[in-house]
Amino acid sequence: MRLGGRVGAAIEVLQDIAGRKRPAADALKDWGLSHRFAGSGDRAAIGNLVHDALRKKLSTAHLMNDDEGRALAFGTLWRQWNVSLDQMREAFADDKFAPEIPEQSLEAAAKRDFAFAKPHVEADIPDWCADYFEENFDDEWIAEASALSERAPLDMRVNTLKADRDKVQKQLAKFGAKPTAIARQGLRIAAGRGAARMPNVQSEPAFQKGWFEIQDEGSQIVADLVFPQPGEQVLDYCAGGGGKTLALSAALDNKGQVHAWDADRNRLAPIFERLKRAGTRNVQVHAADADLSPLAGKMDRVLVDAPCTGSGTWRRNPDAKWRLQPSALEKRIEEQADVLDKASAYVKPGGFLVYVTCSVFPQENEYQVYAFGDRHGDYDLLSAGEVWQDLFGFDKPQPWSADMKCITLTPRSTGTDGFFFAVMQRRK
Repeated sequence: MRLGGRVGAAIEVLQDIAGRKRPAADALKDWGLSHRFAGSGDRAAIGNLVHDALRKKLSTAHLMNDDEGRALAFGTLWRQWNVSLDQMREAFADDKFAPEIPEQSLEAAAKRDFAFAKPHVEADIPDWCADYFEENFDDEWIAEASALSERAPLDMRVNTLKADRDKVQKQLAKFGAKPTAIARQGLRIAAGRGAARMPNVQSEPAFQKGWFEIQDEGSQIVADLVFPQPGEQVLDYCAGGGGKTLALSAALDNKGQVHAWDADRNRLAPIFERLKRAGTRNVQVHAADADLSPLAGKMDRVLVDAPCTGSGTWRRNPDAKWRLQPSALEKRIEEQADVLDKASAYVKPGGFLVYVTCSVFPQENEYQVYAFGDRHGDYDLLSAGEVWQDLFGFDKPQPWSADMKCITLTPRSTGTDGFFFAVMQRRK
């Protein structure tokens, strides 16, 4: 397919998403099934254009003065893919599948700015989220929100049970892999632009041998901050697919034990293959309906990677940004309080309860930690900022923190997905 055909396809998908209010993944899948002639490169390019359009949907619609699929696709092509109007005319010439170029709209968009736009439009977030961002990031909230509208890189965590970072980097050098700025065992492949596809590193022998896992640098950092010590007993209470479980196991150097549990058996299912590939010997996976009472009051560290809105992952899931509703936030807040209370029962006296979300909303983060402290007077909130400085030093990007107690990672501050981290210690 030529560029015109790809743009036309992206318009179809964007209109499908808006008209039927369905997830982008479903719309893209259905388009691919009904257009089997499209090659993998075509499908990847169309997917990139659709997702880029969703990332900056409001700001592009403002510049184009139109929020229909055609305006979003062409606005994205011009604004994010850096294809000029002259280049479009040349590329679309004699292409019977190319849609009509909205030349007047593009010319006007180049002269328009955000002087009269509502702040949430420039920030590219739902209007009801603006107050939460402003509360968390003060005068920098628009810049912080805008950073969540950029493409994310591909991050990997080296599995130190089988390899070291230099060894894995050499294997992935052909993809441009570089050490991450903060995470001690991370590698990063920079995000591409336009139609560029990210490499399928999971087909590489190094991945099949268990030398590395796909894991955002922010996720690696918060796992590092749990700071497990060899020989300790650690409970990953919301283990999901096991990304942090694997990181904790490697940090323990296969000593001590990591107990992995999740209330959702389907989320936990992928962990078994990942553990086998990684060569872990100190992870015990507990079924969703297992009796965890023998662990009560015995864990040195309990990690709660709580269910949340996922607002910190909008770079990777731009579609989720527009489908999120206030009712979902209210539900998550209730679940977070409940899971913290239940998880605290497993912490031994002197042990640590670690609370993590991939959200940047203070209602899911600081508010939860402070409310937990009010309910549980036998816990003290420690300084996560000091642990950060001990592990990563002062010469690297620093997270957001009002008091060095709780910290928030963001694409703009740390170059990662958005993550919140806090640690509480149970008194002896």
